[in-house]
Amino acid sequence: MITAIVLINTAQGRTPEVAQALIDLPGVTEVYSVAGGYDLVAIARVRHHDDLADLVAGRVQKLGGIEATNTLIAFQAYSQRDLEAMWDIGNEEITRKP
Repeated sequence: MITAIVLINTAQGRTPEVAQALIDLPGVTEVYSVAGGYDLVAIARVRHHDDLADLVAGRVQKLGGIEATNTLIAFQAYSQRDLEAMWDIGNEEITRKP
């Protein structure tokens, strides 16, 4: 599995619309609005490099409202267990049956 972080600048006022369009794309698993030099961060997970090229160059960059992207390809995840534990906090009540 290939994970990429796509940093995105949107046209003024278009961030929510672009975020929704991104999350609807197959291969985009998460989208965050952020403060700083970018407006959105999208996490993409695909099986092959060609799939990533198709997703970013063929789909993401063609969405209306996107002005620029910068794609980072992840080599290794160091905090996977920590993230899983973080998301499990508080879910005990949800998964428990009465």
